[in-house]
Amino acid sequence: MPDRQLISGDRQAEDLQFEAGLRPRRLADFTGQTKLKENLGIAIQAARMRGEAMDHVLLYGPPGLGKTTLASIIGEELEVTFTSTSGPVLQKKLDLTGILSNIRARQVFFIDEIHRLLPDVEEMLYAALEDFRVDILVGAGPGARTHSLPMPKFTAIGATTRQGLVSAPLRGRFGLVLRLDPYHVDELQTIVNRSARLLGVAIEEGAAEEIARRCRGTPRIANRLLRRVRDYAQVRADGRITQPVAQTALNLLDVDRYGLDEIDQKIMLTILEKYQGGPVGVNTIAASISEEPDTIEEVYEPYLIQLGFLNRTPRGRTATELAFDYFNVKPKLRNDGQPALF
Repeated sequence: MPDRQLISGDRQAEDLQFEAGLRPRRLADFTGQTKLKENLGIAIQAARMRGEAMDHVLLYGPPGLGKTTLASIIGEELEVTFTSTSGPVLQKKLDLTGILSNIRARQVFFIDEIHRLLPDVEEMLYAALEDFRVDILVGAGPGARTHSLPMPKFTAIGATTRQGLVSAPLRGRFGLVLRLDPYHVDELQTIVNRSARLLGVAIEEGAAEEIARRCRGTPRIANRLLRRVRDYAQVRADGRITQPVAQTALNLLDVDRYGLDEIDQKIMLTILEKYQGGPVGVNTIAASISEEPDTIEEVYEPYLIQLGFLNRTPRGRTATELAFDYFNVKPKLRNDGQPALF
């Protein structure tokens, strides 16, 4: 059985190093997200012309679309210091105080997974984002006092996969709120060709398109699949990635023509075969396939819904007619001989 880690990202250290080497460093080299790039380009150029810190930016969208890459690009384009952290790392106010007290003028401060900030840490961030000051509590009890330390104007960039979990007071302090959308096949094909050039791998256009069609609209997955196909081409072929080589390698990884991997297929077959197309609750699905409910909701369901295979209803998840056709499962019939689902 193919190792699902090759696709799911459990080999984090190796994959992160690989992805970092392929990330564009300038906005002009960033493929896709045309409208977002135009808005960012205007904001960056205006900040540079005025010699000021750029407005705070909140980037949101599904994982793997380039939020971290864009944050790094903003730092490069502004030619300023870039510092990064993440919401789960900032466990107490002191953690954030240490970072904010060392921020320089016009610096870019990136917070990944900003929706996971603890409430007291988030409240401390409000003053830094809006008034450019750090509030420090000195002492305890009735004699405690708050000292406000001014800080230079800087650019905060927040990234989140779940914009709805970012509180309204925090979201309101970002001047630019930008959404990243899934990529089109032609954009992903351009990304695959660029990554192949950086890796020094020969790849045919048909093979690049094959990888682009099977990567769920996500550049991160496209680069990971390219890496696996490159390995296969070096071991089982002459090192060149042709379309037949790419198809064979991707089939070996259980990545089908829609980019569905082993877990996607387990979810859909569980709903289709075990629960006759639903409705069925996400917790029941998770228990059936030994996966976490949050992982199903955040990682797998959005793409299945986007493909038109799955619906979320108040009663639970239901499979669509398209899903029954694609997975070649016959829907359960009603007493009148009609499919129970429709």
